Amino acid sequence: MEEIIQFLFEHAQYAHWIVFGALMLAGLNIPISEDLMIILSATIAATIVPENTYKLFAGVFLGCYISDWVCYWIGRSFGPKLWNISWFAKTFDRKRIDQVHEYYKKYGFWTLLIGRFIPFGVRNCLFLTAGLGKMPFGKFLLSDGIACITSNTALFTLTFFIGKNYQALLDSIKTFNIFLFGAFVVSGIAFFWYKGKKKASA
Repeated sequence: MEEIIQFLFEHAQYAHWIVFGALMLAGLNIPISEDLMIILSATIAATIVPENTYKLFAGVFLGCYISDWVCYWIGRSFGPKLWNISWFAKTFDRKRIDQVHEYYKKYGFWTLLIGRFIPFGVRNCLFLTAGLGKMPFGKFLLSDGIACITSNTALFTLTFFIGKNYQALLDSIKTFNIFLFGAFVVSGIAFFWYKGKKKASA
């Protein structure tokens, strides 16, 4: 991790391209942390090249968003044949994929929105499942676009204002994501409870 941080800081003027490329590789399920890329980009914007803030955010957002498309189309194009690849079968448990598919059927857009705030390999599972389940690509683009801009903006903005204290945020990123996840779960429960109550009283 230290080597990645050092490389980006030494090439800060081109960091937006480097981050974009790294995130595209993440779409191929290469283990590159999306959260780390966002944190480093925002830190570079806050401390080294503030004039490139918009470029860095664009690199982050487009890298995350387009890499989601890659993941989606891998699932949609190859379907169940993916489990014939031993590496894929070990990485993505079939029961987990089926569970996410059920979440999509039950909660739709909320599955993507809440899922984007969960690290630990959940995100790519979401996008693959959308492709495997043949979710209409237009619907995926819209839903994931809203979810992506929401999560990226939240983490990028927070890190930007923290600035030089990025290491503290790196150390607590799991806690931060769990907190956001909890907030969205509570909001989702409240929303569906209100919706159910309103329907019952109608």
